[in-house]
Amino acid sequence: MHEDRNHRGHGRYTLTETEHGHVWGVCAVADGLFGEPRRGTYELYGWVPEGAEVRGWTGSRVRLVPEDGTLDPWLLEDAESLGQHSGTDGLVLTGLDDYEGPPDSHRGSVRLHDGRRWLGSCREFARVLPPERVEPPLVLRGLAQGDELRRRLMTGTRRALDLEEAALEIRDDRGEPLAERLLWATVSAWRPSARGADLIDLELSGRFFAPVPEHARPVWDRWLAGPPETPGAWAGLDTRQRGAWLDLVRERACGGVHRDRPAGHAYELDGRQITDVPGLYLALGEAANGPGGYFGGCLDALADCLRGTSAATLLWRDAAIARSHLSRVLTPDGQPYDLFADVLDVLAEGGIRATLT
Repeated sequence: MHEDRNHRGHGRYTLTETEHGHVWGVCAVADGLFGEPRRGTYELYGWVPEGAEVRGWTGSRVRLVPEDGTLDPWLLEDAESLGQHSGTDGLVLTGLDDYEGPPDSHRGSVRLHDGRRWLGSCREFARVLPPERVEPPLVLRGLAQGDELRRRLMTGTRRALDLEEAALEIRDDRGEPLAERLLWATVSAWRPSARGADLIDLELSGRFFAPVPEHARPVWDRWLAGPPETPGAWAGLDTRQRGAWLDLVRERACGGVHRDRPAGHAYELDGRQITDVPGLYLALGEAANGPGGYFGGCLDALADCLRGTSAATLLWRDAAIARSHLSRVLTPDGQPYDLFADVLDVLAEGGIRATLT
């Protein structure tokens, strides 16, 4: 198989068998990568807002905190509010809740926050069961088959068409690794492709990764063209898209080679756009490792990045902007803390002496 790593040939996506590492195939187009993940929907009865109306995108991590303190807070990621039902006191909230979603058995009042401010409270909530939906298949178009996949398609048995765990490796226009998605895949159909002789369109069914949300598509399009060459390419994005940018920065950095800086290295951080949490870690990453660089996406990850590094200095310009936006944020259970000060403490413990201007 000719593995042309230029996506203009057929090298954007590589489907790889994870156990032994052989390549099932390589293609330029993957239908089904983007979409809307399955979301949990909750109706909050007796909703009392604390401040502005809660409508539209609500936050990347919204916590539901039981007011009686008997249970830990629950998490809704990428939460959206559909607003209040007309003529009722209920608010409809959706979010990704696969891991820490509220238990259906809970009865009692909860208070909600987005990590920066309290949003409001309700006397009780109920989960609204979504209608059943058929997950769309993943279709790899113009796929150049590997020898093992070709043999299995010729065999055609149910067992042969079960690819089990596979990795969809995604590369940018320069052929550099960008992201990877794991899936359990079964071949459900294949046909000759209009994209070239000896190429096929391969349709896969099975347990897939959550699709990349549509709101993140512009961010992905930007990164698929290649990593940014100038700092601050993320500055004009809103908090939601900055989060998607940080996700790609983090994923691209996984498996990268760490290069120790010489002792006494001086960093400079442009603080003009640090108005939210993703902006903080994006700016830190660029200060340490240049445009598109990664240097942690939370306090623990920042501390990990600092382990084994030599003593250095950091000139943090316009630090007052970050201080004003991040000095009063909320823990999962709603306790206020100073994230700005905590970042300075972690840097100091890691041997980075920061000077604020």
